[in-house]
Amino acid sequence: MKKNKQRRLIVPILFIACLLGLAYSVFNILLWKFDSDKVDSQIDLINKTAGVTEVADSEKTQNINSPADGANPYWDYIKIPLINVDLTGLKKINSDTKGWIQVRGTNINFPFVQSTNNDFYLTHSFEKSHNQAGWVFLDYRNNINNLNSNSILYAHGRVGDTMFGTLKNIISSNWYSNKDNHIIRLSAEYENTLWQVFSVYKIETTNDYLQTSFSTKADYQSFLEKIKSRSALNFDVSLNPEDKILTLSTCYNKTEKVVMHAKLIKRETK
Repeated sequence: MKKNKQRRLIVPILFIACLLGLAYSVFNILLWKFDSDKVDSQIDLINKTAGVTEVADSEKTQNINSPADGANPYWDYIKIPLINVDLTGLKKINSDTKGWIQVRGTNINFPFVQSTNNDFYLTHSFEKSHNQAGWVFLDYRNNINNLNSNSILYAHGRVGDTMFGTLKNIISSNWYSNKDNHIIRLSAEYENTLWQVFSVYKIETTNDYLQTSFSTKADYQSFLEKIKSRSALNFDVSLNPEDKILTLSTCYNKTEKVVMHAKLIKRETK
């Protein structure tokens, strides 16, 4: 009799547990859809407010730290035009706006922001409203107008086309085989810059590639060698302690990150 009573109790308990689990899953799906729709509407507003244009080199254009080897792909990429974005309208929407990033071979073509910490924009949108999709943001330790050795941009690896979701494409052979993809272009308030990719990889979550400054050139050179050696693909790029680098970081899954590193090869003041 006791066993029968226990069985009769277990069935409704399991049924309720399943219903609660289903309700929780549906709630999360609806929340994800709501946040994604808000991001899409913000992107529409951003694209109406600011346009991305390519600009020809001028007397203000500087090639940065050019290698001695004329066969280095640096010399092919240096010919690629910079992009320019007028940030005035975007700054009226969000005064935290610091620049615009464009990564070829992905859907990354967004303004980026910066807060006083690396937490706020994990859960807030470009308009600073609460949103689990977050936004693309610059590490709070960096200064986009006076570049650190390593400038770092973060965003969520969203399923779909927004934020750094398509950064996961960079470890695929399809992305790599198109050599035109191996650059990143930034436009900030005072200058436009071009960066040459030298390392892409997937790694278990760690913060050892998130250092922004270094006490000695030897320390920095060791850091450069470490992150270059991790690359899943070969980019044939030379590095030295005079280089400024850009790091993009996002989640691949709950335990791994996807990381891209590029070095500065061209800049032009506005």
